[in-house]
Parts: sequence; C-alpha cells; structure tokens
Amino acid sequence: MIVIDLLSDVVPALHKTDTGTNALNWMDVFKVSHLPVVDGSEYLGLVSEQEIYDMNNPDDAIDSQIRVMTRPFIYDNQHIIEALQPFAENNLSVLPVLDVEDKYLGVITLPDLSHELAQMVSNGGRGAIIVLEMSVRDYSLSQISQIVEGNDTKIVSLFVQNHSQTDNIYVTIKFNRTDISPVIQTFERYSYRIVQVFSSDREFDSMLEDRYNSFMKFLSI
Repeated sequence: MIVIDLLSDVVPALHKTDTGTNALNWMDVFKVSHLPVVDGSEYLGLVSEQEIYDMNNPDDAIDSQIRVMTRPFIYDNQHIIEALQPFAENNLSVLPVLDVEDKYLGVITLPDLSHELAQMVSNGGRGAIIVLEMSVRDYSLSQISQIVEGNDTKIVSLFVQNHSQTDNIYVTIKFNRTDISPVIQTFERYSYRIVQVFSSDREFDSMLEDRYNSFMKFLSI
C-alpha cells in the first residue's frame, strides 16, 4: 500500500492567516496534536499544539507568531512503511503528504497508519513469532528462509530492528503455523540466538495486550 491510499478525508489544513485559537479548536475536534499550515497548494509547515500554547496571543494569525515551522512530509507515491521514520523522529500525530510537484494533498494520521501496519503484520492469521538476535554481518535472509522452509514452514512477515546499545540487530519473524519446534531446533543447531518465542494462544493474547497498551499509552502522550 502506498501513502496516497491512506490520505485522510477529514483532517483539515490551516491557512497561515488562521488564528491559534482556531487551530486548537480543530485539533480538539479531530483529536490530533499537529496540523499542517498551507498557502493555497503550498505546504508551509506543521504546527503543534504546544507551539500554539506558547503564542503570546492565540487570537493572532499563526504566521504572525510562529515564524519558523518544522516541515516534515512524505510523498504520495511512497510505501506506508516509509512513513514510520518521520512519525517516530518528530513524535507526530499527522504527517503531511505532497505530490511529485511538492503540492499539498492532505495528511495521513497515526491511528490510520498503525491500523494498516497491524493488518500487514497479522496477515495470514495466527502463527508463531520468534525473535532472533545477531550481528549485522551474520544476517542472511536467504539462510533464514532456507531454515524455515526446510522445516515445511513459511515466513509470513519479517522485521529487522537495530539494538539500541550494541551493533546487533533483532530479527522478528512471524510464521504460518504455531508449532515451530523443528524450526527452533534448526536455528539452535546453526547457533542462532533466540531471544523470544510466542507460540501458544495465551502467549499471543499476552503479547497483543502488551502491544495494545503500549500503543494506547503512546497515543495519549
């Protein structure tokens, strides 16, 4: 799925002459903490709730009080996974979308993006999840695939995440089945370090609850 498919049809853009009070009202209505500011089809930047609160007079026009705005955005033809980085780096609730001519098209929202990514991850129904830790130089997708498919199992999804304190990476793999004992044994035989395994319904429910609670805590920030 590309970004244009997630474009919100409800969250509005502010005009540079709109007041801070008006911006706060719209943020409250649409439950967001950021809104884009435009001049016609030109995207000027993103204004946050905190920046509005910091205005000397919220009844003044936004452009008279906030001279420099951050300008995160994503192009409409990019994959939705590429939206994760600007969302995370800027702690955003919405991300403006531009076309190839840099014209403003709208925004995608964090809940909509999260929903689509969850659908991608959960594709294929229930299946065991395993987390491996390894150095970057030892990472080989072809070898991992051979191990998995050699045990009559398929990879439904795979994600690679950098370790925050070392040069290692975490490789999270979801499979098309819950019984992956042969896969685990083969990984161990090849000296892979297995960090976590989720295979039972109880483990799945616990993991999903933890992910949900973490996500809701993030949305409430």
